Amino acid sequence: MPIPSLIYAFAHSLKSPHGRLLDLRQPQLMGILNLTPDSFYPGSRLTPADETALLRRAETMLLAGAAALDVGGYSSRPGADDIAPAEELRRVLPALAALRREFPQAFISIDTFRASVAAEAVAAGADLVNDIGGGTLDADMLPTVARLRVPYCLMHLRGTPQTMRG
Repeated sequence: MPIPSLIYAFAHSLKSPHGRLLDLRQPQLMGILNLTPDSFYPGSRLTPADETALLRRAETMLLAGAAALDVGGYSSRPGADDIAPAEELRRVLPALAALRREFPQAFISIDTFRASVAAEAVAAGADLVNDIGGGTLDADMLPTVARLRVPYCLMHLRGTPQTMRG
């Protein structure tokens, strides 16, 4: 590949702190793995303890063309209950370990607005932080992703999951 093409390709991709790349020269699909009992879309819900179902769904998504997997342990549907960071971690860390073991080259995103969860997830192998709070729900989020040098997806949220309405 000529040098200008290499530069263009690198400039239009995300590189994780673990060395994995997500090519953004064209639109990419992301498979959503919700490890919550109350996610907005019931068909996306997985039980954290059911590793077999998690891996089966992830494999199906990857084989269908997903370029990335997004793992979330906190429901952001309107009116969702708040959970402690420890509960969010209890849901996502075993899933990240299983996904890394079975799909070591997969590009994995952690869906969280909490800096502490993001940091532990990146340490466990997450490649990108997908923050529904856009850095506004946890004052430590932006300094944390900067320190970790991890790709960051800044999302918009009206209020909080407990207060937002369509």
